[in-house]
Amino acid sequence: MLRAAATAVSRSSPEGSAVASTRSWNNRRVARPLPSEDEIRALVRRVVAGLMENPGSGDPVTVPAAAGDERSIAIGADHGGYKMKERIAFRLREQGYEVTDCGTDSDAAADYPEFAHAVAVEVASGACRWGIVVDGAGIGSAMVANKVPGIRAALCYDLSSARNSREHNHANVLTLGAGLVGEALAWQIVETWLATPWGGGRHARRVSLITDVERRYLAAPARSAP
Repeated sequence: MLRAAATAVSRSSPEGSAVASTRSWNNRRVARPLPSEDEIRALVRRVVAGLMENPGSGDPVTVPAAAGDERSIAIGADHGGYKMKERIAFRLREQGYEVTDCGTDSDAAADYPEFAHAVAVEVASGACRWGIVVDGAGIGSAMVANKVPGIRAALCYDLSSARNSREHNHANVLTLGAGLVGEALAWQIVETWLATPWGGGRHARRVSLITDVERRYLAAPARSAP
C-alpha cells in the first residue's frame, strides 16, 4: 500500500482523514492532508499515459512539482538519522528552503521505512520538489523510496556520487547514512546535490529506460500475496 508507511507521521482528523505533521518556516507544526492512495495512483496513471502517447521521445517521465516549488524539500529520518536530519533541516531553512519535516521527532527507536515512504509520497505527489532521507546507512531508505512510482532515490556518500546522481540519473530523492558520513560531509553532499542540474542529453534515454521498467510493472495485473 502506498500510504501504509505514513502512520508514523500522520494523525486522524475529526473527520477521520489522514493529515501530515508539517513544519512551517517558523518551525511550528501544522496539519496538512496527505494525498490518498487513489490520488497517487491517478497521478502515476497520468504520467504513464503521457509516456504511452509519446513513445520514443527520449525524455524521462517526471512527477510534476507545483509551480514555483523548486525550493520545497521533504525531509525524514529514523532514530539513527534524527540528529543529522534536524541539522540539515535547520540549515536548509536558513537558506530559504521550504522544509516539510516528515519525522521522526526524537532519537527513540523508529522504523526507517515509515519515514522514507512519507518523504517519497511528498515528492511523488508533487507537494515537494525534492526529498532527503537519513538513516544509519542510507541503503534501506533508498530501497523504500524507490518502491514509490515516480521516485528516483539515490544513496550518496561523497560529492562525486551526489553530482552523478543528479546529472546522470535525475535523482529526486537523496538518502544519507548518518553512521557512514559525518555532518560536515553530509551537508556538503546536500549542497552539491541540490546545486547540480539534470544533464539530459545522452542520459535522458537511459533514465527513460528506468521509467520503462517501472511502467511495465505498473501495467501488470496485481498478484495476490503468497
